[in-house]
Amino acid sequence: MTAQFKDHFSGGAAGYAAYRPTYPARLAAELAAISPGTALALDCACGTGQLSVLLADHFDAVVATDASAAQIAQAQPHERVRYATALAERSGLADGSVDLVTVAQAAHWFELDKFYDEVRRVARPGAVLALVTYGVQNVAGPADPVLQKFYAETLGPYWPPERRHVEEGYRNLAFPFQEVALPALAMEASWTAAELVGYVGTWSAVKEARKALDADPVPAFARELEAAWGDPEQRRRVTWPLTVRAGRIA
Repeated sequence: MTAQFKDHFSGGAAGYAAYRPTYPARLAAELAAISPGTALALDCACGTGQLSVLLADHFDAVVATDASAAQIAQAQPHERVRYATALAERSGLADGSVDLVTVAQAAHWFELDKFYDEVRRVARPGAVLALVTYGVQNVAGPADPVLQKFYAETLGPYWPPERRHVEEGYRNLAFPFQEVALPALAMEASWTAAELVGYVGTWSAVKEARKALDADPVPAFARELEAAWGDPEQRRRVTWPLTVRAGRIA
């Protein structure tokens, strides 16, 4: 594959697989319910397969693609999921073959016009496209202000410009499809302080800050977080509200 893509995550694929939060099972169920059939789903920019394996509980087959071979190498195996290294704009699937196309936490990196052309090509009549995103999480208890300050102030200069689309819940992304409303959904986890620090270490802005500062901002954040957290082994509730823009493909 010779085409270029904005690769912010291959270098941390193992950490991504270990620490990225899991989507709620209900998300896959709701998407299957509005799809015209459940023969085939295409999960683009699948990362390590967090959403792909959930879709496999509802679809006969799932093709999960990512432009990063490193991400695919870390993907969760499932008998009904076929992983492939491919750009979202060039899936390699047959015309009119797909009931559902999903993109989780990645549509803001795409060449959307080309991607939407590909979606229209592979979609069967009435198929659904779903763009899924989540912003910065909240942690229950006194450590949340530490997390929010690190996200907005320490890392603020190092987030890529596309991050604004995530913060806006994709409201300002072009979406030329007939929208279908879904119930409010959220991701949840119960994490120790160390698990939260591990997740924060997967952020693209952390990678950029390390390069720009020639230093790692995470250890200082970890110390401040643990001071506010209390017992570092205490598990606290972490939540990420989900935004899903779903549309029917004409």
